[in-house]
Amino acid sequence: MSFLKTEQTPILIAGPCSAESRSQIFSIAESLTHSSVSLLRAGVWKPRSRPGNFEGNGEEALGWLSEAKKQYGLPFAVEVAEPKHVSLALAFGADAVWIGARTTVNPFHVQQLADAIKGAKIPVLVKNPVTPDVDLWVGAIERFERAGIAEVLAVHRGFTSYQSGSKYRNPPNWVVPIELKRRRPDKKIICDPSHISGNRVLVAEVSQKAMDMGFDGLMIEVHPDPDAAWSDAAQQITPDTFAALLKGLVIRNASTTDMTASDELEYLRALTDGVDAEIIELLARRMELSERMGKLKKRCNMPVYNPERWAEIVESRSHQAQNQNLSPDFILNLYEKIHHESVRRQLDILESKDNLPKD
Repeated sequence: MSFLKTEQTPILIAGPCSAESRSQIFSIAESLTHSSVSLLRAGVWKPRSRPGNFEGNGEEALGWLSEAKKQYGLPFAVEVAEPKHVSLALAFGADAVWIGARTTVNPFHVQQLADAIKGAKIPVLVKNPVTPDVDLWVGAIERFERAGIAEVLAVHRGFTSYQSGSKYRNPPNWVVPIELKRRRPDKKIICDPSHISGNRVLVAEVSQKAMDMGFDGLMIEVHPDPDAAWSDAAQQITPDTFAALLKGLVIRNASTTDMTASDELEYLRALTDGVDAEIIELLARRMELSERMGKLKKRCNMPVYNPERWAEIVESRSHQAQNQNLSPDFILNLYEKIHHESVRRQLDILESKDNLPKD
């Protein structure tokens, strides 16, 4: 039976980044046996950025996980990146496999794995690609669905960023999993706070954020001695810390039995719908004004973009936002999109052949 055939919320997956030794796997399995964890995770093949680092114990580690499963009754999952990984994982009785972010980004590799696992009766967990590309993520999920895998889950582990200043190893960019859920509301999404944070101090914070946003589960790296871990030591937590995290985790309800609150929520949603309709009407009006300006600029042979005007908009709208208790960054991001669309429409007008002087 699939580990997903449960009413438990959230789905909990835990275990070390890497399967380092038999004693390590047995230690962590024993510590998780009496918890609400439904799946033990451990990396068997480790895709490292540079050669020379620990790259996993491979088939030997699968044997440890299989033994631990028999002794402690805890199902296990491993990452697979090649068809031979799939064959070995299935041979050793893996209860689920996950597809890493570096693999998801390559449709050729994903298809090879989908072909290899075709017909298997286990869930496949697909991590987001390293880049915030929803189409790639959805495409990878669909490849496994077309291979006949009945249970395909999404795992949000954050995105690679070259920008400095973020407190996260892989900034979450929550908009991306929200968009995935919009496109595929049938898909369960599990959050991997370990890879998002890159720092064990932040794991609880990210886990709670995921619950606040209605994620279906958590995939957390737990190690008997994190400081001595052979890979990703900084983001792993101890079993005791994991137990404390779960104890303090606030699980949100998808609905409420409080009819008064439910009625008020529906009323507020109706008001929100009305405001949204007004916003759309105002945006349509603003684009109409932009097009009129575009026609005027074409007649006067003026460029579309005016840096002084844009700087004025940024300053004035940011100030207005602060006066209305709105984040200036939020307003700036919004106006960048509005400005981009305005420029696009005006460029279309300038580049059109309508109303050009006749010879």
